[in-house]
Formats: sequence, C-alpha cells, structure tokens
Amino acid sequence: MPEAARWLERIDALELPGPVRVLNVCGGHERTIGMAGIRGVLPSGIELIPGPGCPVCVCPEEDILAAIQLASSANVILLAFGDMLRVPANVARGELRSLVEARASGADVRAVASPLDAVTVARANPGRQVVFFVAGFETTAAPVAAMLREGPPDNLSLLLAARRTWPAVAMLLQSEQPGFQGLIAPGHVATVMGAEEWRFVVDRHGMPAAVAGFTPASILEALYSVLRQIVEARPFLDNCYKMFVRDTGNLAARACLAEQFDDSDGAWRGIGTIPGSGFALKPRWARHDARLLFPDCLEGVKRRVGDMPPGCDCARVVMGRLSPLDCRLYGRACTPRTPVGPCMVSDEGACHIWWANGRRAEPSHVASH
Repeated sequence: MPEAARWLERIDALELPGPVRVLNVCGGHERTIGMAGIRGVLPSGIELIPGPGCPVCVCPEEDILAAIQLASSANVILLAFGDMLRVPANVARGELRSLVEARASGADVRAVASPLDAVTVARANPGRQVVFFVAGFETTAAPVAAMLREGPPDNLSLLLAARRTWPAVAMLLQSEQPGFQGLIAPGHVATVMGAEEWRFVVDRHGMPAAVAGFTPASILEALYSVLRQIVEARPFLDNCYKMFVRDTGNLAARACLAEQFDDSDGAWRGIGTIPGSGFALKPRWARHDARLLFPDCLEGVKRRVGDMPPGCDCARVVMGRLSPLDCRLYGRACTPRTPVGPCMVSDEGACHIWWANGRRAEPSHVASH
C-alpha cells in the first residue's frame, strides 16, 4: 500500500470530536494538496484551509506601483521574479497596472529566477542602474542576504518587499476567532528558520502544529499528527519533515539574514501592517536601497495604501477567512488569463491553484470568520 494511502487510513480511523479546520500555511503545500486531490479523499468534517503562504499575493500594492514607477520613469533595468510581473495594481483606467504593461509600454523589465541572475544582469550592464524588486518569504530573503554578503555590484539596488511568515499566523491566532484548530507549518521556511520557530503555536495558544514536507504522504502525515493531537487533547510541535528540517534550522542562513537585515513592520496587501513581519536593509547597505536612491521617483507612491480591487476577496482568502470558491469574482471576472487579484496570478496563490486543479463548483460551505 502506498505511504499516502496508509496515512489516509489512519486519518479515517480517528474519532474526531467534531468538524475540524486545519490551516496549511505554505503555497507549496497548497499546490501539492490541489494536484494530489487530497481534499477530495479526506473524511467529511476535516477541512484544509489555505493560508498566508503566497508572497506574491501579500506584496503591498505600493511596492508594485513603486516597481512600475521605477521601470517607467527612472530609466533603470527592473528585475523581478516571474510571478510579480503580472500582479495587477488597483489603478485608474489608462494607468499602467502591472510590470507586464510597463514592459509593453517600453520599460526594461526582466524576469529573473535568483539573486545570481540579478548580479549577472548588473555586471553585464555597468552603465545602467539595475533594481531588483524582491518579494518573498524567508526562503527568498536568505539567498538575497547571501548575495549582499558576497558584495553586490555597485549599480545593483534592491526594492525590498520580503516578509516573515510566522507573524501573520501569530496575528490570526491572536484574533478572537482564528477559524482553525490546528496548523500545518511550512516546510521550506522551517528548513531555513527551524521547526522551533513554530513552537509559539503550541506554547502560547495551545494549538496542535506539525511541520510538513511537500509530498502527499508528508502532508497527510502532518495532518494525521495534528488531528491525533486534537483527539488526545495533547498539543505539541511535531516535525514531520526531519529529512530536511532541524529544530534550529540552517544556522548559517539564519546568521546571514541577521547580518544583512533588520526586523521591520511590514505591510501586507489588503490586510494592513503586521509588526515585525518585514525585512529592512541594514544601514550599511543604504547605497543599494532603491527607496533611498530614487526618492523623487517614488515620492508619489509612498502615500498609496493598497487595497484589493473592488469585489476582490484575495485578502480574506490569504488569511484563511474565505474559500477561493466564495470569492465574488472567482471564475467570473477573475481567471488566470484575466486576473483581477494576486491570488489568481501566482502558482502559489490559492485561487490559481484551485482553478488549475479544476475547482469550478458553486460557492462552497466555507464560511467567513
């Protein structure tokens, strides 16, 4: 019997006290859940909720507009990860609403896959300023920190929009109605930061938690652990991804992050500012900070507080308050071909994943909280 099937049998054998909702934080987990059809084979009463695990989805609109403004007005080469190019901003008709549109209008916008690509572009264009627009979580911030440690080219600057994952979950848990009874913690982030970063879920909130890998079997193992903890009323932090995740994570990567970045408050699109969730460049990197290098160009976007477009429920989907199927625009005005909100753009966005895996049903029973 395949390993995933064995975990399903164990889950089915549990005598749960009632309906259970479990938050899975990671966009990579959500992709595996969708591709493997895990929701469709779980016993009734068990609900997996996609959470704030898509960095593209939560990138502040003001940072997207800043990238568009830099690309269009400052004669720079603007670099960004591929998903960021199509994320729409909420702007008036006739204005550039994405980096793809900026590129179509003549801006030099290029997709890159890594900080190493950004260094390569900067070195190949010594006579031009190159701005690397960085959106991501800890797993993205770590290699950017390594790039800084090695010494970036003089003409390469960063428009930094990276975020820390755990503060968003902490904010949900501190609300009056978190809306879930267990947590599947992100494997990639835990690989860098360590499983122990998620201990606060158990110690402060008495909620079961398990770190999962990215196979269906690993996710089901973590789900079984969380459900068994609920049945036994014995919450603890379980590491179900021991092959790659240590309690303390990757100490070298963590040290590099601490050396290059300060903690800061971070804006999350449609959600607001979450204390301690942002990365800020250390003062010694001021000459590589695009916000400081191009103050006149970016003055106008500083006052923008980006909400989602009218009718878009991406923020509530990201925070596990709403199912993608219950968004008013899902599958109607908003599809991967014509995305309205960021959750339909990224391959880690819940709406994009659900659509790609055939979720076209009428609005589900998932209620907002």
